[in-house]
Amino acid sequence: MPDEINWKQRIENLETDKIKFAVTDIDGVVRGKIISKAKLLKGLEEGLGFCNVIFGWDINDVVYDNTSVSGWHTGYPDAIATIDVDTLRNIPWDDNTPFFLADFSNSKDVSAACPRTLLKRVRQQCLDQGFNPQFAKEFEWFNFSETSQSLKGKNYFNPEPFTTGMFGYSILRLSQNKEFYNDLFKLLQQFKIPLEGLHTETGDGVCEAAIDYTDILEAADRAVLFKSSVKEIASGHNLMACFMAKWSSDFPGCSGHIHQSLWNVEKNTNLFYDDADENRMSELLKHYVAGQLYCLPHILPMYAPTVNSYKRYVEGAWASTSVSWGMENRTTALRVINHNSNSMRLETRVPGADANPYLSLAASLASGLYGIENKLSLDTASTKGNEYANELNQQFPKTLKEATDAMKASDLPDKLFGAGFVDHFIKTREWEWKQFTQKVTDWELKRYFEIV
Repeated sequence: MPDEINWKQRIENLETDKIKFAVTDIDGVVRGKIISKAKLLKGLEEGLGFCNVIFGWDINDVVYDNTSVSGWHTGYPDAIATIDVDTLRNIPWDDNTPFFLADFSNSKDVSAACPRTLLKRVRQQCLDQGFNPQFAKEFEWFNFSETSQSLKGKNYFNPEPFTTGMFGYSILRLSQNKEFYNDLFKLLQQFKIPLEGLHTETGDGVCEAAIDYTDILEAADRAVLFKSSVKEIASGHNLMACFMAKWSSDFPGCSGHIHQSLWNVEKNTNLFYDDADENRMSELLKHYVAGQLYCLPHILPMYAPTVNSYKRYVEGAWASTSVSWGMENRTTALRVINHNSNSMRLETRVPGADANPYLSLAASLASGLYGIENKLSLDTASTKGNEYANELNQQFPKTLKEATDAMKASDLPDKLFGAGFVDHFIKTREWEWKQFTQKVTDWELKRYFEIV
């Protein structure tokens, strides 16, 4: 570890004996522990033990019966988590408790399943080609005047929105609820998650936040911690924050768009920009866009990982529904933003707020690099106007099963991410679909209970 003695000294000098650290599972859920200073110091040298069930259960802690990385057959031993000392930040709403992120990059038994480890590997491939990947996430989410207890008492039905009415970009709503919104902006900044912007969106109690751009790994760390932090800050205001892709058919869904550009490492210039091109798009960007379009049908579950994800892909609801791109077009899957050389970038509008940021960013970069490496031609026509009315471009799958089956049938994901990750990820998505098909829904009860 670089500057190991310096880091030990910094930790020994901390005025608290309470430290938090966390890892992220395949669904993007932040799972962690409170540990002592002595435990952390030992962990910096030896790694920290973390039960390998972290990759052996689903989003509701039900253990998989179809995976090989973790399961009853392994006995659930400890995997070794490695603390990333560069992720140190203090939690301002929790007595400034020191916080670290960790991953399983040095744990051979589960490293293939670790989302952060996957992103680190894709990032290094990008750096090795001389490209500096600069990324940022933006999120939409809904806020409710509920607690976990009150919502469970309602059987998760009819939650009470924090605010009412279609008040997109409303200064009034920001002012009326300034304690919450000001806390979000201020506390996230203090937690090293700087926001470029925060505003209300269209729908009862919905917000959107854009996180400042940075190196892709830090961008993913910020995004993962953003969701967890917003939930914690909201709870302090007796609110619940919801990042489901589509919590209600009455409102647009919640996005998790990705902004990205590649920069020259030595010259610090934006490699996506070419002033001589009609649309200011460099050949590199055209290959990058072509790569994302080509790979998208093969890896969609990495952007849309849940059963609910596919309810968001609805025409006219501000979510893409096809393999498409356009210049400054919010109806397409990929939106090229070409204002100037500094802000020239690609926005991938496919992911919902429910996607694991490590996986969605890894998918974006890996597929873009695939286009560059194979010099793919941007043959798909740019959409001008309403993409929802275009019947020429390939439509997204309608269900998680359809998308997972397509990913499983393709040999491309193995090339992009490695067979070990792909095998584990696909099995977890098959498990997710299986859990859904075995449950009786309220829709079925209302539709069939009496009449059939």
